[in-house]
Amino acid sequence: MQDQPAVIDWRDGRVPVSRRFDDPYFSVEDGLAETAHVFLAGNDLPTRFRDGFQIAELGFGTGLNLLVTWAAWEASGQSGRFGFTTFEAYPMALSDMAKALAAFPSLDPFAKPLLSALANGGDRHDLGGPILTLVRGDARETLPVWEGQADAWYLDGFAPARNPEMWGDDLMQAVASHTASGGTAASYTAAGHVRRSLAGGGFDVARVPGYGRKRHMTLARMPE
Repeated sequence: MQDQPAVIDWRDGRVPVSRRFDDPYFSVEDGLAETAHVFLAGNDLPTRFRDGFQIAELGFGTGLNLLVTWAAWEASGQSGRFGFTTFEAYPMALSDMAKALAAFPSLDPFAKPLLSALANGGDRHDLGGPILTLVRGDARETLPVWEGQADAWYLDGFAPARNPEMWGDDLMQAVASHTASGGTAASYTAAGHVRRSLAGGGFDVARVPGYGRKRHMTLARMPE
């Protein structure tokens, strides 16, 4: 399946909501804090950062997760590069992405080069710290044939109740098979079937406190 443009509505003029899935792209309370809690802390970052560290993500959306990670990488004094591979079937228009990211002025030093790179086209961008690879299309088709292995996964598709295809057994199994020994995965969702699918792929899975109104989230670690 070819990727299709995202169709966006706006909540309070600043929070993008997918019309297709009727779900916001980030927390209406504080998207920055949510990303730091779920995906950074959930994957023990920045503690685990090293040159060549590989992150993979289901659902690029606004690019917020990449920018928060990039800022944390710089703040931790890392040198070298980290890989950031993201799987996205419904890419957001750059104008919508820019509007969404404008809600986070502290990320402007990272948002501007990202938007500039994306405007130039292509699917691989060396941004200085991160090497961004965009994998377009249905992750159920693209992830199984991906040749990479992730040290950390950001599982950030829309809610399982609204986008069940992003959380099916086969895709979670593909996540597991593309995770390095000792690698981790984190998600804002604590849906039982997601946790069972990850466990079935070989992860050790835990349910832990979530961010804001979400009581729980999911952490997973691949045994070494």
